[in-house]
Amino acid sequence: MQKDISRRQMIKKSGAAGLAVGLTASLATASSSSKASTDTAVSADPSEKNKEPFRYCLNLATIGAHGLTLPETVTVAAKAGYSGVEPWMGEIKKFVAGGGSLGDLKKQIADEGICVESAIGFGKWAVDDDAVRADALESIKRDMDMLAKIGGIRIAAPPSGLDKERAESLDKVAERYRAVLKLGRKMGVLPQLEVWGFTKMLSTLSEAIYVAIETDDPDACILLDVFHLKRGGSGFAGLRLINGGAMHCFHINDFPTEPSPDVKGSARVMPGDGVAPLDQMYRDLYATGFRGTLSLELFNSTYHKMTALEAAKIGIQKTRASVIKALGSQP
Repeated sequence: MQKDISRRQMIKKSGAAGLAVGLTASLATASSSSKASTDTAVSADPSEKNKEPFRYCLNLATIGAHGLTLPETVTVAAKAGYSGVEPWMGEIKKFVAGGGSLGDLKKQIADEGICVESAIGFGKWAVDDDAVRADALESIKRDMDMLAKIGGIRIAAPPSGLDKERAESLDKVAERYRAVLKLGRKMGVLPQLEVWGFTKMLSTLSEAIYVAIETDDPDACILLDVFHLKRGGSGFAGLRLINGGAMHCFHINDFPTEPSPDVKGSARVMPGDGVAPLDQMYRDLYATGFRGTLSLELFNSTYHKMTALEAAKIGIQKTRASVIKALGSQP
């Protein structure tokens, strides 16, 4: 796939890679204000008390096909033992449209003893069309407002709209991500630059690192996914070059065989049930200083045959087991 990196950009990118290595060595001794606030917000979760290396979160799409309401999925996540949830903005909007109260949902989440680690939105903030991008920022603003009202502190910023066409340049994408970060500070919700392995841009780890660094913003961060790293062709060795303090969430899953370039996301399986190099991946993430959240995100219809609680419980058991296999009981 042709990359949007000219000779000048390659030179800058080489410098960016060096910066990434330097940041790794420092292990995030200088964190941004928004990161400090979000870390404080989740510092008392079960994984901290149990001295586990990472937190465990349920991306609610994993049980989204079971026909439950949003409050019911939150209860399932809490009963299964997750410390947080990652809802999709579409489900939150559906909940509100059906007469649900965001205040009541926030109270329920707190009463269940969990938190909202992140949320999934699809604003087309990175595209070249000025009008579409302006509408996207307004939509993201509304999403952030709703998310904040249930205690949410982060939201995904994927390359929506770049699945069929590229943006003008990676530098332009960095400029546009900067605008989303500025909006996030105003709304109190941190946008995470997400990699999608099937898009024309931001499909690889290298492009995400480039954009995050060129954004030149202390709150810039990336959101990765096991499946998408493989799907986009990045692989996993590059993870050791990243400052783990600049990642807050990581979508965890596995793939059953080496996926072809056109493999669908529904092929993802539970961690440890596939061939992804999770052992080395966890060790590299831990070494970079990542102490964030592993959010289980699956779309495999196999798990729809279980009850939602069964699928959620098996998910956290397999995720935790895969981490312990690689790291033991690292404090």
